[in-house]
Amino acid sequence: MAGWQSGYAAACKAVYAGSIPTPASTENVINDPKIFFCMSMKHFAVTGIFRILFLFLFCGLFSAFSVSADTKILYTIDFTGQKNGSAVEWLKQNGFEFELAASELNPRFENDALVISTHKELAGLFGLQFNQQDYIHDVKRIEIVWGVNKYPEGADWNNGINSVPIAVMFSFGTEKLSSGLPLGIKAAPHFLSPFIGLNEEQDRMYVGRLWREGGRYFCVAAGDQSGKTITTDFEVDTRFKDTFNRDKTPPITALAFQKNTAKTQGGSEAFIKKITFLSE
Repeated sequence: MAGWQSGYAAACKAVYAGSIPTPASTENVINDPKIFFCMSMKHFAVTGIFRILFLFLFCGLFSAFSVSADTKILYTIDFTGQKNGSAVEWLKQNGFEFELAASELNPRFENDALVISTHKELAGLFGLQFNQQDYIHDVKRIEIVWGVNKYPEGADWNNGINSVPIAVMFSFGTEKLSSGLPLGIKAAPHFLSPFIGLNEEQDRMYVGRLWREGGRYFCVAAGDQSGKTITTDFEVDTRFKDTFNRDKTPPITALAFQKNTAKTQGGSEAFIKKITFLSE
């Protein structure tokens, strides 16, 4: 994906876009769970209404197990289990690229999460382009475990202040669309970007200043939830098709996470623990 290569950072910094399409990744964790449920009724003398109730509960449990078995974990990025301290070397060793002022966000492992923070106005992004053989196909939804410890004061997408305490971007396919900058500068694939907000409307879709053709931003949690761990279940397959009027959802080819405190006050701190790509 080209949205975060050299030259892109300068363009974004100049316009304070507030949302920067890009990538990121780490270890591939593929699960193929098998669930076995066996129950013998020979020791139970179940009659009448009790037999009916038992069968109802049994069928309900079996159905729940079947749904779980059908859901395949396609890919996992896990920031937990690391010792407290700087995350710079770990991120670089796992292929993350630092864009804009990412290094100034003091990425670190703390309280079983990756934490990024700043006390001033800046934008930083951590991303990585997947190799073609690593594209993530057939993703239906993505689970993100994350949160905000301190919101940037003044961020409000409803009033044009497109800043975020933390956002994740998922890029789809390789077709490059205009960024809105002249001469085709920083064209990028379609992307969906969930973010945590304070003053925004939860579940509302927003359009940024740049990448208006191929980028969409979604507030997935709103209101003051400082210090709380939020689990976001972000549906992507139907959302992509409906948003961009497409018959098929391309594979995820890149992802990133970012913070942008431009035009806000007081700084910000946020964390992310895990991103899981699911088949159902």
